[in-house]
Amino acid sequence: MKTVTVVGASLAGLYTARELRAQGFDGRLVIVGEEPHRPYDRPPLSKEFLTGDRADEGRLALTDAEEETGLAAQWLLGTRARGLDPRGRTLLLDGGRIVSTDGVVIATGASARPLPGGTGPAGVHTLRTLDDARALRADLTGGPRRVVVIGGGFIGAETASSCAALGHDVTVVEAAPLPLVPHLGPEMAGVCAALHTRGGTRLITGASVAALRGEGHVRAVELSDGRVLPADVVVVGIGAVPNTAWLAGSTLALGDGVLCDDGCVTALPQVVAVGDVARVGGVRAEHWTSATEQPAVAVRNLLAGRTVTTARSLPYFWSDQYGSRIQFAGRRRDGDTVRIAEGTIDGGGFLARYERDGATTAVLAVDRPRPFLKARRELARAARPTPAL
Repeated sequence: MKTVTVVGASLAGLYTARELRAQGFDGRLVIVGEEPHRPYDRPPLSKEFLTGDRADEGRLALTDAEEETGLAAQWLLGTRARGLDPRGRTLLLDGGRIVSTDGVVIATGASARPLPGGTGPAGVHTLRTLDDARALRADLTGGPRRVVVIGGGFIGAETASSCAALGHDVTVVEAAPLPLVPHLGPEMAGVCAALHTRGGTRLITGASVAALRGEGHVRAVELSDGRVLPADVVVVGIGAVPNTAWLAGSTLALGDGVLCDDGCVTALPQVVAVGDVARVGGVRAEHWTSATEQPAVAVRNLLAGRTVTTARSLPYFWSDQYGSRIQFAGRRRDGDTVRIAEGTIDGGGFLARYERDGATTAVLAVDRPRPFLKARRELARAARPTPAL
C-alpha cells in the first residue's frame, strides 16, 4: 500500500495512525477529520472541563508537535467525508475533493442521539464534542441554573454530577425504571442510582419527555405523565448514533455501525473500521478501550490484506460521578448472580463480582481501584485463549 487514509481524527483514528507507523507503513498517511480540532481527550468534557478543573483546552490534546512530525501525516481537518466508492479506493470529501487511496480506516465515531423532533429551542444541549462542551459551559455560567438532564446513562450522570458540583439545581429524567440496567444489572444499577440522591440531584425514572417548552429559549420540560419541570438548561444524553450515513452507496454492510469480522475487517479487505463506529464480531462497544485496542489488530489485517488476527479484548469502562469512581470489566449476562467480595454498599466503596456456574464473568467497583485492577487482570487472563498443544 502506498496511501492509507484514516477517516476520523478521533482517539481511534490517532491510535490507528500510530499503529500504521509502528507496524512499518512508511507511505502516504492521510487523516481526515470533520472537526477543526486535532485529536483530543473526550472523557473530561463531561467532568473536569465542564467544572473548570481542566479548563485549559491545551490539556485535552492527545498529540504534540513532536509526535505529529513523527507521524508525517497529511491532516485534512474541518473536512467531512461524503462518500466511499464501491471498491473502497476513492474517498469523496466536502467541496467535491477526491482522495485516491489504497487502504481506508473508518474511525468516524458516533454522534449524540437527538430528541425526536429536533434539537429544540436555545438552551438545549448534547455533549459529545469539544464545541458541545464549550457551549454548555457557557450556558452554565452567571449564577445558579435549573438544569434538566434527559437520560441517566454515563454521559447524563457525569454531566448531572458536574452541574451539581457547580451549584446548579439538577434533575435527571430516565425513561427506564433504573439507569444503567443493561450494563450493570438491576441490583447494582440501583446502587449506582443512589449516587444521584447522595449528590443532591433529583432522579425521576420511568418517565419520558413529551415536549420542551419555551419561545426562543427553553423554559420547561414536560413529561409524558403531565409533570412540568422548570428548566433554564437542558442536556440530552440519550445515547449515540454511529456516523455511517456518508457510507451509503458503498458496498459495505451497515447496521448500527460498520459490520466487521472479528479482526475489524469489512466486506472489502482494504477497508477496516475501529472505535465507536465499528461493529466488530457482532458487537459495537462505545468504550475507550475499543478505540485504543482495536487499531493494532485492524492495522495488521489491513497491511496483510486479509484477517490474520482478531480483536478480543475484555470490555472495560469507568465513570466518575459525585466524587466516586465506578469501574466495570467483563461480560455480564442476565441471570448472573452478584456477590459483594469486598467493602459494603452502604459506604466506603465496594467490589462486586458477577458469577455464573462458579466462575466470575464481570467485576464492578465503586471507589476500590486496586482490588478492581487485580480482578480485571484475573478476568483478562481467564478470557485469553489457551494455545493449542
